[in-house]
Amino acid sequence: MVLFMKKRIGILTSGGDCPGLNAAIRGVSQAAYNMFEAEFVGISDGYKGLIDGIAREMKREDFSGILTLGGTILGTSRRPYRNMRVIEEDNVDKVAAMKNTYNSLGLDCLVTLGGNGTHKTANLLAEEGLNVIGLPKTIDNDIWGTDVTFGFHSAVDIATDVVDKIHTTANSHGRAMVIELMGNKAGWLTLYAGIGGGADIILLPELPYDTAKVIEAVEQRTTKKHRKFAIICIAEGSMTQEESLMKRKERAEYRTANGVSSVSDRLAKEIQAQTGMEARVVIPGHYQRGGSPSAYDRVLATQFGVRAAELIREENYGTTVAMINGRIGHNPLSEVAGKTKFIPQDETLLNVGVQTGISFGI
Repeated sequence: MVLFMKKRIGILTSGGDCPGLNAAIRGVSQAAYNMFEAEFVGISDGYKGLIDGIAREMKREDFSGILTLGGTILGTSRRPYRNMRVIEEDNVDKVAAMKNTYNSLGLDCLVTLGGNGTHKTANLLAEEGLNVIGLPKTIDNDIWGTDVTFGFHSAVDIATDVVDKIHTTANSHGRAMVIELMGNKAGWLTLYAGIGGGADIILLPELPYDTAKVIEAVEQRTTKKHRKFAIICIAEGSMTQEESLMKRKERAEYRTANGVSSVSDRLAKEIQAQTGMEARVVIPGHYQRGGSPSAYDRVLATQFGVRAAELIREENYGTTVAMINGRIGHNPLSEVAGKTKFIPQDETLLNVGVQTGISFGI
């Protein structure tokens, strides 16, 4: 283990932003400065900046006062992994360009903060011989190998607040309110916010729903429970049982042919048509990504950042930080990249939902 050395560290944030990115950046830098002689180079706008060579030298004071700040001081963008090895119209070899930027900046390692796509590209760069360490961020909480990602709990707080506030207007007007929350492949955010906000029905990508069961749950609430409103939380990636049997392209064509603008809009129309109950849609969208990180995420992001600095000190590259069984550790990038953490069938919260009377539309 190398204890005293100088390290020149590149750092970038990639993919969708979320609360906690700046806290993690601060955690890495503060710990690195205290553990060894460190220099930081901030790479702008994620892998786009690494491809285009857009970077700046950073000083210790650049990392001060950002613990509570939302977004990312480095900027971010989406560069799909599937296109990284594709030479497009600009004739840029993106992998070669990233390696050239890394070497021209004189980096000893690169720290990447991001979700699934970011980790796949980080692993690609590691396979190309670069020293890379990942940090798992996403409001979807769907990165394989970690109990939780930073950004998730902040988004849960925001989404739960939306559900809380919708209760009052739903009750006042006697409406069925369909709240579409983020989560294209995995429904962790919707599951947590739905239970935390007291939703009556929760629909998830992992559990294709039967529309008739959803209608039945709404009617039971209004007749047997004598409540005049219903709250339905639906993840954006949810699908009907019929759609789940289709391939992605076939499902997209089916939805286009049937005029489906969004899963929440379709469901609201079906509820209103079949129950006579007025139904409305709420889509908080990118609101769920915004604002300051929660105290939980500030602590978690700082812990993850410190662990990343330790991995740099140990020269343990090709890894990504993780919380494993409640303890901060790390996983090989090769074991994480390309794998999604879905809600398992035996997830405790699913049983909690069932036992408290929540319908999952199945």
